[in-house]
Order: sequence, then C-alpha cells, then structure tokens
Amino acid sequence: MMNNKSRRRALATAAVALMALCLGTQAQAQAYPNKPIKLIVPYAPGGATDIIARTLAEKLADRLGQPVLVDNRGGAGGVTGTDQAFKSPADGYTFLVSLGTTMLINQYLYEKLPYNPQKDQALITQIALAPVVLLVHPQLPVNTAPELLQYIERNKGKLAYGSWGMGSYAHLAGAWLSDNLKADMNHAAYKGEAPMLQDLVGGQIQLTFASLQSARPYIESGRLKVLAVTGTQRMPALPKVSTMTEQGIRDEVFRVTGWVGMSAPAKTPADVLTRVATEVRAIIAQPDVRERIQQMGFIPVGSTPEEFAVQFKKDAPVWERLVKLSGAKLD
Repeated sequence: MMNNKSRRRALATAAVALMALCLGTQAQAQAYPNKPIKLIVPYAPGGATDIIARTLAEKLADRLGQPVLVDNRGGAGGVTGTDQAFKSPADGYTFLVSLGTTMLINQYLYEKLPYNPQKDQALITQIALAPVVLLVHPQLPVNTAPELLQYIERNKGKLAYGSWGMGSYAHLAGAWLSDNLKADMNHAAYKGEAPMLQDLVGGQIQLTFASLQSARPYIESGRLKVLAVTGTQRMPALPKVSTMTEQGIRDEVFRVTGWVGMSAPAKTPADVLTRVATEVRAIIAQPDVRERIQQMGFIPVGSTPEEFAVQFKKDAPVWERLVKLSGAKLD
C-alpha cells in the first residue's frame, strides 16, 4: 500500500509524463509541415482543375512555409491519378485536387474501380462548383430552355445531342432529357469538348452542355447560342444568363452540378486535415483567387470538411440515378 510520500511522487511522475506527451504532440503539430507537399491532379496540365491547383499551391506554399508541388497524373479519365493519391502515405504530404467525377461519380460508372470514394479519401473542402452551359446551334428557333424542351418534343427522333464522353454530365443530362421527353434523341460521344463544340457549330448535332471555359469563344462570336446554366445560382462570368431552375425547370438533374474538390488519403491525421482545410478556405476567400475561379465559369465555395461531407452525401444518390438511367458503363 502506497504511503502519502509515494503517492505524491507517483502523481508528480504522471504529471511530468503527461506534460511531456502534450508538449511532444504540440511540437509535432507545430512542426507540420517540415517537407514539400504534393497536390496530385489526375489530369493533364493546362485544364481548369490544373489551374486551380497551381493557384492553391502557390498560396499554400507561402502560408505553410514549404514548397507545394503540383503533380499531374493523367490517364484513364482521372482514375489513375486519383488511385495514386488515395494510396499514398496518409501523412499529410499528399493531397488530391480533382473533379467530382473521380471523387464521387466514377464509382457508379465503372464496373471495377481500384479505389472506393466512400472509404479511401478524407474530404477537405469543396473548392468550387462547376456548372455548365446549355448550348444550341444558332439556327435552332429557341431562346430559352423551356422553348428547347418544347422543340425537342415536336421533333422526336430527329435531334442529336453531344457529350465529351460516356458518363460525362453532358451525356447524363442529355439522356435524361431524351428519356423524360420520350424524344429518342441520338447521343454523339466525343473525345473531349473541342470536337463536340466544333460539330455543334457545324450542325452535326443540335444541342449539348459544356463548360464555359471551352464554350466562351463560340458564345462571344455568336457561333453558338447559350440558353441557360445548370445549378441553383448564376455564373458570375455570365450574370445575364439565368439558370434552368429560374426558367422553371426544377428537375434535380439540372440543379446538381459538378465541382472541384480537395481530399487526402483516408486516415490522414485529423489535426493536419483541419490545418490544411483552414488554410485552403482562407485562400479561396481571397479576392484575386475568387476572381480567377469565377473567370473560368466556376463558383467559389471553400466549405469545411463537415459541409463537404454533407454535400457529398446529398449529391451521391442523384448521380447514381442519372448514371443508371443513362446506361453508361465503363471498364
């Protein structure tokens, strides 16, 4: 049985040990980061996601005091780089900056996916929403989204819509329109937006959805007509173009949008995730960063990890239903 002196000595020893543990944990937290950080972008350089990642990298390097490098790992529609990011060490030195396609939607498109978006990533922030524009050939006698729907109903079996690939938003939304209106529209899948838009200009297809970044030159030159934007709020870069929701088309397929997000491998330390999320959100709030994001046709967000998780869970069943309706499947 311990006497008072022994008890005091034991308590003092425990207090010293606890203080050392706390100081060690604090020192470890303060030491992060102590080496370069990598942002994996699962696409080729030069695209909108890459531009956003490089903007964040530059700002993060200043705020964290370590180099932040962008590592482009394109291939397999973003699957290759995303898989590499999720399977990297969960030590806070590798992150993913990508589209909702690889972070969420691909699990419904691919028969076999080398990663599980629900289990293999820790969400950090939804950087920006990525709505798209509804485009038609200028000679189509319509000027609003409702007028286009009426035109489609009057011309069943005669129209074609384009997409930048199987399972893309343009494919899913076009398939939904065709099915909902019983329009029997043909789907023309292209390898990217550039050839799709060229064929829309040429009249080989009559309508499509596309990113503003790709469509802007055609809109400004009058070679294509923009009828509406997707999502629930207007694009800052196209303030005069109303949403489909504003035009009375409230179906969830046109309310949901793609997005650019940031995540880390699952099991990355919580304190690191909190630190990085806080820094990235502060960066997204900066006027010059917001303007750069907006000019690409995106809408800056900068959500907390908790807010991102809620939105992720809300979007998932919508995309699952759309993929199932479209019949899109990728190997």
